[in-house]
Amino acid sequence: MDKLHALSAFSALGQDTRLDVFRLLIQAGPEGRLAGEIGEALGVRQNTMSANLAILTQAGLIRHSREGRAIRYFADMEGVKGLLAFLLEDCCGGRKELCQPLIDKLACMC
Repeated sequence: MDKLHALSAFSALGQDTRLDVFRLLIQAGPEGRLAGEIGEALGVRQNTMSANLAILTQAGLIRHSREGRAIRYFADMEGVKGLLAFLLEDCCGGRKELCQPLIDKLACMC
């Protein structure tokens, strides 16, 4: 992930509702959640939720698939991995042996 993509992701997560959506989808795992379920769980109106989901999708943090007339959203784990890798690529002053256990643990969580 490059710096511009990382800034886009951080900007997307820098808003209360979008951070809540992202965390909800991380918790949902590979099953994801329907758009209506997300809005209901967080008490957010449909039009507001649609705008927030679009921003998170554009930032590469979530993805979606259509199921008939409904849309199911998922955390985009490749995007999450890319963001974490960007944050940690120069950790520990370039001494990978110091931070590699953390990177390995994070990689296994996804």
